[in-house]
Amino acid sequence: MLIRKIEKFLTETGMAWTKFGRLATRDPRFVEDLRNGRTPRPETSTRVENFMSSYAETLHAV
Repeated sequence: MLIRKIEKFLTETGMAWTKFGRLATRDPRFVEDLRNGRTPRPETSTRVENFMSSYAETLHAV
């Protein structure tokens, strides 16, 4: 489930959920909406997954 992956990402990076939403989807309430049951479109899920992957690669490259 996408929200579980996001929650893990937030814990591991220490990123605020509002910042994550702004960076990944340009929607600061995105994570809160997911927590409340929102189901993202497949395109949005793919964009979020790509964001988390590229962010993690950036962290490991340093």
